[in-house]
Amino acid sequence: MTPVTLVRCYWLGRAGYKQVWDLQLALHSRIIAGNQPPTLLLLEHKPVITVGRHGDTSNVYLSENELSAKGVELHRIERGGDVTYHGPGQLIGYPLLNLKELGLSVADYLRSLEESLIALLIEHGLVANREPGFTGVWHKEGKLTAIGIAVKRWVTFHGFALNVTTDLSYFELINPCGLSRPVTSIQQLTGLSPDCKRMAQEYLKAFKTAFGVETSELISSWPSLE
Repeated sequence: MTPVTLVRCYWLGRAGYKQVWDLQLALHSRIIAGNQPPTLLLLEHKPVITVGRHGDTSNVYLSENELSAKGVELHRIERGGDVTYHGPGQLIGYPLLNLKELGLSVADYLRSLEESLIALLIEHGLVANREPGFTGVWHKEGKLTAIGIAVKRWVTFHGFALNVTTDLSYFELINPCGLSRPVTSIQQLTGLSPDCKRMAQEYLKAFKTAFGVETSELISSWPSLE
């Protein structure tokens, strides 16, 4: 019998984008080298706009200096997708998984990631779904989750951003994902304000089911790189 993959799961709290980006790259290299188990990073970000590798910067409506004056960073990164916003009140997930070990194609991985988030939202009474031709998770009132990944040597990084209690006014600074479509949040749809750390804990069950893996308890610290 093939052993079940155990994914080590971390809660990083609220963190700056560059710091976590650097952590992802370090962990990615360690996983490729066989020095790190599969890892799931869960967190919130300080306000930041990211532009994917094929993203159109015209979908960012302010200059970098103007964004900085509002306390928002701007980074061009190597994930897929176009432009999105990350910030407080958003559950961010960065799975670092070896797709070959899991027997998944990139397309399979994306569908499983969407399925995990749909399952989490169902637990909160929300009917969410995929939209044909698009990546992410949607409600009839708007987009709830942006997904943008990168895969190098079959190991994934970057991931998803689920709007929980996000200040949606920040999305007015961009054309989210270049789609000219509304975004929404759990708070806007339900009137409730779930805590992101609690949502992270709940997500582990949905993640395990969608990917057929086991997970550690949620570790409230940063991974050691020693």
